[in-house]
Amino acid sequence: MEEFLRACRRTLQEDVGPAGPGVHVVLGNEACDVDSMVSALAFAYFLFRTAGGDPPVLPLLNIRQSELVLRSDNLFLLRRTGLSPDLLLFRDQLDLRALHTAGRLRLTLVDHNVLPSSDADLEGAVVEVLDHHQLERKASPSCPVTVEMVGSCATLVTERIIQKAPQILDQQLAQLLYAAMVLDCVNMAPAAGKVTPKDSQYAAALETRFPALPPRGALFQELQEAKFDVSGEFMSFCASVSKFLEQARTPDLDLHPVSSSHPHISAYHQGNKLASRKKLLPIVKNFLRECDGDCCLGDAEEESVVPPTPMNSLVEGCPLDEGLPKITAEDLQDKFRQMDSADL
Repeated sequence: MEEFLRACRRTLQEDVGPAGPGVHVVLGNEACDVDSMVSALAFAYFLFRTAGGDPPVLPLLNIRQSELVLRSDNLFLLRRTGLSPDLLLFRDQLDLRALHTAGRLRLTLVDHNVLPSSDADLEGAVVEVLDHHQLERKASPSCPVTVEMVGSCATLVTERIIQKAPQILDQQLAQLLYAAMVLDCVNMAPAAGKVTPKDSQYAAALETRFPALPPRGALFQELQEAKFDVSGEFMSFCASVSKFLEQARTPDLDLHPVSSSHPHISAYHQGNKLASRKKLLPIVKNFLRECDGDCCLGDAEEESVVPPTPMNSLVEGCPLDEGLPKITAEDLQDKFRQMDSADL
């Protein structure tokens, strides 16, 4: 999988231009939950291994790169399977409209079967659909549609792989698929009303082929805990604070990065020795005032976007539905004290 994703990044950097070759993009839904991410990665890999990579197949996460930090369960699963988030491709890294206008885009939808209104102009590029939600798409002879109301889209991807190319399955790919199925099907528990016989069938098939897969219960619990862990948002917030301080001009702090013993703390040498703490604190307050509870990911001027509740969420809402937590200067100081204590 890693080599495939590296090849995808090379394609993005070298070949996707105004006069480049066409590309086949596998696109998950806008919630970009675990099932959507895994389905995009796994189905793109399947197409690459079975169609020879012509045109190049790219799995695309349907969020901006800066938003991945808000998908803590996705990040947990990537770490658990040994995949670096740096290998992934995101919606803001590829201009789908330019590709479509140039007649160079083939689009496969996974974990959704209709494009949102904001992407309606890409409809003509859709060549296949694989989904487990209510069918909303009109039939078309030019676009094969596989829609089945199972618990997880990863179940349908696993079915396709086992039926058409079982040789491409390895421990890493199996663990990605298995995790998505276990999470969406609520630990495969019938009482939750999510799992179907097909989900159970293909989860068991993966367990049989790969006995080293983690136990269902433990994996489900880990994913559930990671799903509601929003601590990663705080680390992105700290990165935005650092950038704001670096760009401050009233006064100019003349900051020069220095090494830090803690991976989540940026340290600086302050060249402007006249900028005392009393002059520094108003800069931090201005940042908090401008941010005012927004996610502060990426550029300070970038619009804050709270991700939609995943389509298969086990709850009515998600912790971020009311917006991201407001962070005060006191919160910031407390977090630094906690991280400092953890290193002692």
